[in-house]
Amino acid sequence: MFRPCIDLHEGKVKQLVGGTLSDDASRVKTNFVAEHSASWYAELYKKDNLHGGHVVMLGTGNETEARSALRAFPGGMQIGGGINAENALEWLDSGASHVIVTSWVFRDGKVDWDRLKQLNKIVGKDHLVIDLSCRRRDGDYFVVTDRWQKFTEVKLSAASVTQFAEWCSEFLIHAVDVEGLCRGIDKELVSQLGEWATIPTTYAGGARSLADLELVTRLGRGKIDLTIGSALDIFGGSGVRYQDLIKFNRRWSNT
Repeated sequence: MFRPCIDLHEGKVKQLVGGTLSDDASRVKTNFVAEHSASWYAELYKKDNLHGGHVVMLGTGNETEARSALRAFPGGMQIGGGINAENALEWLDSGASHVIVTSWVFRDGKVDWDRLKQLNKIVGKDHLVIDLSCRRRDGDYFVVTDRWQKFTEVKLSAASVTQFAEWCSEFLIHAVDVEGLCRGIDKELVSQLGEWATIPTTYAGGARSLADLELVTRLGRGKIDLTIGSALDIFGGSGVRYQDLIKFNRRWSNT
């Protein structure tokens, strides 16, 4: 299934090349800057009954736009970016269905299980998504944090995915090495996620055509959803029509 997204950077809806995210603005490669607001996209997703997408705040200065999107589609979208124990409930109260956590529970390259347990207790497992976005190193996939620039010691595997699944209701996983490049999905990662995942999992990274959605559905054994960004026509792309994704979801829902 297709899941929508709203990526916010410097207060605007953008599509970026994920691996270029940095505090140095000159290094960030931008594929698209929207004329429309975040709430415009949220209203579109609401109209087409696309629940379970995510709003991701890439850095500071995005809170106002994020809240406007959540108000436009209350209970319909997840929120990520800077989530911690102090602000998680506030974001749920603002209309998010789930909070997405990543860097806050990965400290000094390791999982801070006390923090994860604390957040789980505050919001409840049913409202928590763990971001396991990753990059490849030495043939394996490792979780990366801090705008996807820092490798952790956490390797994605059947064991680690199963362990994390005890504490959350979903995973969000960007394949950072191909994110925003529109050169095709990471087939090996999707296949492995299809084997390991026991809870809903959304994959993002590299999708460039409707065929990629069909491929993720097949390789992921029907368990992995796909986010498409830069290739999508509503984000300035030419590879995928938004309306074709709506039709795909409707067909899949009826099978």
